[in-house]
Amino acid sequence: MTTIFQKLNTLNHKCALIPFITAGDPDLISTEKALKILDKEGADIIEIGLPYSDPLADGPIIQEASKKALIAGVTLDKLLDLLTNLNLNAPIILFTYYNPMLARGINRFLADVSRAGIKGLIVPDLPLEEADYIIDRCINFSLELILLITPVSSSNRITKILQKSQGVIYIVSSTGVTGLRKEINKEMKGFIQKIRSESNSLLILGFGISTENHVKCVLDWNINGIVIGSAFVRCLSSQNKIEGLCQLKKFCALINDILVSN
Repeated sequence: MTTIFQKLNTLNHKCALIPFITAGDPDLISTEKALKILDKEGADIIEIGLPYSDPLADGPIIQEASKKALIAGVTLDKLLDLLTNLNLNAPIILFTYYNPMLARGINRFLADVSRAGIKGLIVPDLPLEEADYIIDRCINFSLELILLITPVSSSNRITKILQKSQGVIYIVSSTGVTGLRKEINKEMKGFIQKIRSESNSLLILGFGISTENHVKCVLDWNINGIVIGSAFVRCLSSQNKIEGLCQLKKFCALINDILVSN
C-alpha cells in the first residue's frame, strides 16, 4: 500500500483530504462502513483515533466519541482486526497516545499496527526526547511517525522536529484541543511559510478546521493536506446510525469537491 509521504507527494490536485474518525463510535460496524464511505467519497488519507481514557489533545466532540467507544468495549486488537480485513485505497494513519504503546510494548505495538496495514502514526504526547527511538522502530516496521508543530513551539524545538521528520509534519492550526471553531487563525499562513523556508517536509494542517469556508481559506496557505476531525465525528454522533453515515458521506463529498476543483 502507498505510504503517507507517497500519497501526499503524488496527488493530482493541490491538497489532500484527511478525515478523522474515532474507532468504535458509534460502534465498530459503523466504523467499517464509515471508512469505506470516506475512501469512496474522495478521502486521500484517513486518520483513525484509538479510543483513550484521557485524550488530552481532543476537544469535547472527540472526547465523547472516545468515551462511548470505550464503554462499548473497543480495543486496539478489535480495531486492528477490522483494518486487517479492509481493502482501502486511502492509507491509514493511527492517532494514539503514548501510554497504550508503552502498555503493549513499543515493538509489539508497532509490529501489530504495521501488520494491520496502517501506514502512519501520530502520537501527540510523545516526548520529543524519545522520538528518535520511536522513529527508528517505525522505520523498521515500515511506518511513518508524523511529528507535530504548534504555533507556540519554540524556534529551537521546531528546528529539532524538522530535523527528525520522516518527511511529513503535522501543523497544529490553533492552540488548545481539537474541536469546532467559528474562525481559524489566519496568522497561520505566515507560520506555515516560515516552516516551508526551513524544511522540505510535506505539511498537513489540522485542529479546528471544520467548515467549507475554513477549507477554502487554508487552500491558499501552501499545505499538502487538511485534517478535519470534529466535523466528521459529529456526523456520526447522530442517534440514527444510517443518517449519521449519510451525513458523513455528504460532508466528505462536499469537502472533496472543494479540494479537487482548486
